[in-house]
Amino acid sequence: MSGHSKWATIKHKKGATDARRAKIFTKLIKEVTVAARTGGSGDLDSNARLRKAVTDAKAQNMPNDTIDRAIKRGTGELEGANYDEITYEGYGPNGVAVLVETMTDNRNRTVAEIRHIFSKNGGNMGEAGSVAWMFDKKGYIVVDKAAKSEDELFEIAIEAGAEDLQDEGEVFEIFTTPDNFESVSDAIKKAGVEPQAAEVSMIPQNYIKLEGGDAATMMKLYDALDDNDDVQKVYANFDIDESEIE
Repeated sequence: MSGHSKWATIKHKKGATDARRAKIFTKLIKEVTVAARTGGSGDLDSNARLRKAVTDAKAQNMPNDTIDRAIKRGTGELEGANYDEITYEGYGPNGVAVLVETMTDNRNRTVAEIRHIFSKNGGNMGEAGSVAWMFDKKGYIVVDKAAKSEDELFEIAIEAGAEDLQDEGEVFEIFTTPDNFESVSDAIKKAGVEPQAAEVSMIPQNYIKLEGGDAATMMKLYDALDDNDDVQKVYANFDIDESEIE
């Protein structure tokens, strides 16, 4: 798919250029707090979700004391907001499926804001379960092609438990089961390769090609959702030419 950018590739490229440090910190702090709470422990060794959240926070140069406070709020050692995890579903232009993962301390506020963003930006909210079936939960790792040859990377990834490796122009995309994500990610790093992106993600089963006005509308909707303070992640099954993005 050279010359195209599927949603997953767009997302990691955008993440590399986003300079909204305050918003990034807010999202990361929430994830650390909830990971500590839901994992039942502030111990990184026994809580894989928290371990990943702390790694992501440190990658954004978050101070250690900020991370420690977030963990303690999650374990109840410090007082703080109690966040609920809620996923909303909807549609963008041309029937694009959109999943919106949120963390909120006010469900009524969040659902109203998400519905408003959809309607204002050419989309509409759907019922629970309306589009979730179009996505699979997978470990997702992006590696620059200059880092390793395809054969070398394939061998490293498959031996560590990966399901598939795909050539996507300038990068390789590696897919794993959620359970094997950490072992594959660790194996790639031990081989001297630092992934451009590495996360457990919702991967679309199929993609919808967008052009012109539909592409512009979809990017506007995506950005508006991603910019909301309660939104942690946005997933969608669109595919857009590189030229359209630029």
